[in-house]
Amino acid sequence: MKRYSIYLLVLNVIWFASCDDEFMDRYPQTSISPEEFFKTEEDLRLYVNGLLSLPGMFEYQADQSSDNMATTGAIEIKSMMTGSPSSQNITGGWNWARLRNINYFLENSPNADASPEAIQHYEGLARYYRAVFYFGMVKRYSDVPWYDRLLNPADEELFKGRDSRETVVNGIVEDLEFAAQHVREDVPSGTPGNWAVKTFFARMALYEGTFRKYHDELGLQGSAEAFLTRARDLAREIMDSGNFSLHQTGNPESDYQALFTSQELGGNSEVILYNPYDLNKDRSSNINYTVFGTYEQSPSRDLVQTYLMRDGSRFTDQPGYETLPYVSEFQNRDPRLSQTLVYPGWVRQPEPAEFIPILNRNFTGYFQQKGYNNTTENVALGSLDFPVYRYAEVLLTYAEAAAELGSLTQADLDMSVNLLRQRAGMPDLQLTEANAQPDPFLAEKYPQVSGPMAGVMLEIRRERRVEFALEGYRHDDLMRWSAGKLLERIPKGMYFPGLGKYDMTGDGVEDIILIDKDADIPGDPEKETNSLGRMLIYYRAGTVDDNVTVYLENGSQGGTLVTETTERTFVEPKYYYRPIPLQQVTLNPNLEQLFGWE
Repeated sequence: MKRYSIYLLVLNVIWFASCDDEFMDRYPQTSISPEEFFKTEEDLRLYVNGLLSLPGMFEYQADQSSDNMATTGAIEIKSMMTGSPSSQNITGGWNWARLRNINYFLENSPNADASPEAIQHYEGLARYYRAVFYFGMVKRYSDVPWYDRLLNPADEELFKGRDSRETVVNGIVEDLEFAAQHVREDVPSGTPGNWAVKTFFARMALYEGTFRKYHDELGLQGSAEAFLTRARDLAREIMDSGNFSLHQTGNPESDYQALFTSQELGGNSEVILYNPYDLNKDRSSNINYTVFGTYEQSPSRDLVQTYLMRDGSRFTDQPGYETLPYVSEFQNRDPRLSQTLVYPGWVRQPEPAEFIPILNRNFTGYFQQKGYNNTTENVALGSLDFPVYRYAEVLLTYAEAAAELGSLTQADLDMSVNLLRQRAGMPDLQLTEANAQPDPFLAEKYPQVSGPMAGVMLEIRRERRVEFALEGYRHDDLMRWSAGKLLERIPKGMYFPGLGKYDMTGDGVEDIILIDKDADIPGDPEKETNSLGRMLIYYRAGTVDDNVTVYLENGSQGGTLVTETTERTFVEPKYYYRPIPLQQVTLNPNLEQLFGWE
């Protein structure tokens, strides 16, 4: 009982520390005697379990920070591009409580009466968590102070300046190398094991390799190849292990979607690490109201246009693709499109009829169904697991790293990208063909991509965007590819050629009617009905300056749905990073701002 009480004290200290924004001025050891707690392997396990922090269901909202989504929310990057950002109003992210708790464990864990193997396993987990923490700090700030030991309040190092990106990333690599060597494969469900560590290691190496390659302001291009090589080799090690494979049952119309609507991802061959949810255990995963509906976010038309046709040809090569209506956009497309977004003819439970997309001001008209559980059963709603690391990521890491290194072969594509395409029922990507005819739609987005592998690199970026759409990967991808300028483009919505009636379910029967901005929407008895006897849904259409229910690009003359009109400016290279909050610089003048931040 005494040891259980000490464990609760550990967790309470960790919790209170995580709520504390002060910089390393409180220490767990002031409340917990390491001589009392760190005695056995069980103590190590309890403490490390208290450090567990996995991405969860709200990752499905993270794409609001990318060109995959329009949003009415006060998202940081959008606010930066439309406002006057500075260290006075960008104040989040500079929190070191978690690092303090990790370093406290690493300092005291060697004293436990446990086998060297057990101590190294838990040390490896803690160093993995430290690597994850610092990876997030590097992505946000680039250069940050590196602390790999527990500090006391009088320690002068508390007030040192930033360490270089190279120093910090080298520390991350050392931590992950240790973790990859010592963390066990056999671990409890929902906790990171050896292969999860290596998957994250590959992710980090790909990010850093491409970031250094495409960001001239760092002056680190010469070291990019080493990171890309590490990413490729780690991914290949995971692939060669034979421990994982893509989830598929031979049904390309549903296999992909099943990964995001599962109540049990344990044992799924594709899932390397997952976050388990169970409403019966007070861990609810129900975010249906945010991923589906008219709450802040809606998928962009640019994302819709990225998906290929079912035969592998480019949607954007079709004449007039820019003005295709909603129903036509979903015809004969990559099946993942209709497993990610709501498609014409989709039925929302418990409604008996096809769902008619709701058109609202500032929204695109498209609806997300990835991560949405189309059921009314409460336990099923609240018990969906979240896939943290998928084998699909390993395959695409391998392909992208090999392409960036210039070593990619058709055999490499066949063991990576083409496995994903085959799962979706899509034709294989052909190396020679892709490089001979790069897609101009993608080439315009990524002008930095060049060389003999340019065409296939663009296709791998397409595959990555499609495979991970709305899972929260896209913002990081744009940042590492130095493609922040894409965020200046205001997301667009569905296209309507003008006022009139439109079929939104694909059955050939009109469901909605757009009327002039000055017309009145009639009461129900006077509303027109369609051939199925259902009342049409009325919208007054106009521009953002009109008192209407739907914003169209050209008002009554039609165009795409307008989500916002405030001009965006992405300042390069400044906006690839964030300032240290002014309060922290005031407390520690050795912390200097970088890249023009004040």
